[in-house]
Amino acid sequence: MMRLQTTRTKSIVTTAMAAMLLLAGCHKKQSAPPPYTAPPAAPAAAPTATLTAEPATIDLGQSVVLTWHTSNATSVSIDGVGPVNLNGTTNVTPSNSTNFHLVATGDGGTAEANFRVTVRVPAPPADTGTSSNLPDDATFHAAVPDIFFDYDSYDLNPTGHTSAQQASTYLNQHPNIKLLIGGYCDERGSAEYNLALGENRANAAKTALVNAGVSASRIRVISYGKEKQFCTEQNESCWQQNRRAQFNIDR
Repeated sequence: MMRLQTTRTKSIVTTAMAAMLLLAGCHKKQSAPPPYTAPPAAPAAAPTATLTAEPATIDLGQSVVLTWHTSNATSVSIDGVGPVNLNGTTNVTPSNSTNFHLVATGDGGTAEANFRVTVRVPAPPADTGTSSNLPDDATFHAAVPDIFFDYDSYDLNPTGHTSAQQASTYLNQHPNIKLLIGGYCDERGSAEYNLALGENRANAAKTALVNAGVSASRIRVISYGKEKQFCTEQNESCWQQNRRAQFNIDR
């Protein structure tokens, strides 16, 4: 009887232990989920760029205005100009026909734009056999005085109109003379601004001569801006000498 109870007791214990092990297996700890990984960021937008110039065709010595617009760019440069703002304008005076090349760089890559400016370079004047009849420079400048301008102006003042009238009278009497008008400025202001101002002064002098009967085909203009100074002292008397349209024989 005693042995039977012992056997039953062992069976109950074994069964209880098996149940406990089964229950423990049912509550086995689950492994942690993998860490969250954010989806990849969308690629940066590619830059865009446009470049134009006005006017597209010029004569030697004249300037053009470059205008550009970009988007999605962090830096912009133009060959021959250098780094520039992301959008803007600038004056340039190419010495020959030029293809302006813009590169815009951003996180999304690069974009390029091009614009060609044509520069008309006048051909050397043909030898008409009259060069020996041209006056010497001293005689010419005595008869054809330069025109001087007020500060930051290209309008002819009364003295300028008198000089233009004297010059046109002599030139109409000597139709074999071809004329080169150079526009000059004093040292104040940027190089780009003064190139444009010098060009306007030369053209104003040309217009005065043409209105007085001198053929436009005999006249060529060029701007030197502030690059060639007649006087280098920093006073009004000196600056006045540099603000001029100078007449020379176009040999």
